[in-house]
Amino acid sequence: MSSHIDIQTACSEPVPEEDDLRNWLHTTLQGRAPSPSPELCLRLVGEDEMAHLNQSYRGKQGPTNVLSFPADLPEGLGLALLGDIVICAPVVAREAAAQGKSLQAHWAHMAVHGALHLLGYDHVAAAEAADMEALETAILATLGFPCPYPDTVSEEPVTP
Repeated sequence: MSSHIDIQTACSEPVPEEDDLRNWLHTTLQGRAPSPSPELCLRLVGEDEMAHLNQSYRGKQGPTNVLSFPADLPEGLGLALLGDIVICAPVVAREAAAQGKSLQAHWAHMAVHGALHLLGYDHVAAAEAADMEALETAILATLGFPCPYPDTVSEEPVTP
């Protein structure tokens, strides 16, 4: 599988290397994307831009860690565009510190989480959340990162 990932850095805060971001996203998409050559855009932003997006699209004030915008294309168009992921660098850094996680591990988690949303996964209902968290944990394990949900014990292993 070859994926096309456009990365836009629109913040002054430190962000992971593009090769790492591409690897995390590619690993998440592999075997799960509806096309063998999926395309997406990853935008890394500061708090002002994320707060604006969060207010405009979710009606919530302040910045959040990650937002995903799945492409809403007409059927039969034949494009492999999955959509856009936006990650807020300062929020990710604060959360990693507050949760005692490595910054790299939390960035990987946000990238995986955002990509899974583009693939149709959600965490609104408890059962959906459990499935998504188990899948995130399995993908992150293949990337060499610990479980991002330390209080969660999966009863069934999920194949990444």
